[in-house]
Amino acid sequence: MKNIIQNKKARHDYAVLEHFEAGIELTGTEVKSCRAGGVSLTDAYAAVQDGQLLLQSAHIAPYEQGNRNNHQPRRTRRLLMHKREILRLKKSVESKGLTLVPLSMYFNDKGKVKVELALCRGKNVHDKREAIKKRTDDREIRRVISARR
Repeated sequence: MKNIIQNKKARHDYAVLEHFEAGIELTGTEVKSCRAGGVSLTDAYAAVQDGQLLLQSAHIAPYEQGNRNNHQPRRTRRLLMHKREILRLKKSVESKGLTLVPLSMYFNDKGKVKVELALCRGKNVHDKREAIKKRTDDREIRRVISARR
């Protein structure tokens, strides 16, 4: 599994409840741009429209060696999941007020591009501060333990 990009901001802004894996429908120049690492998921999110799961606001840079048939960088891309999973996600997003956020994009063993989606709940400022404090405390504890060895 070769990692293309991770959305680090998503883990900071949201509390992750569940993980899902979805395929993504890409054109040839988009796949080549993914191999070159020209992907950004910072403002991206997924939504269910007309029974299809769509990835919106994800930026895949135009392929440098592409010709006039190059893709649009921020176009809406279809995500591939089973219908029952899509309906379940739609129900939980509508009823519980959750958000579908892409956490990472990667190539699987067969060379297909996959997106790791997460069902998330937004964090408050207090929760974010608490997470930062816990992370610094853990870092201090590890530093003290390694110094005593």
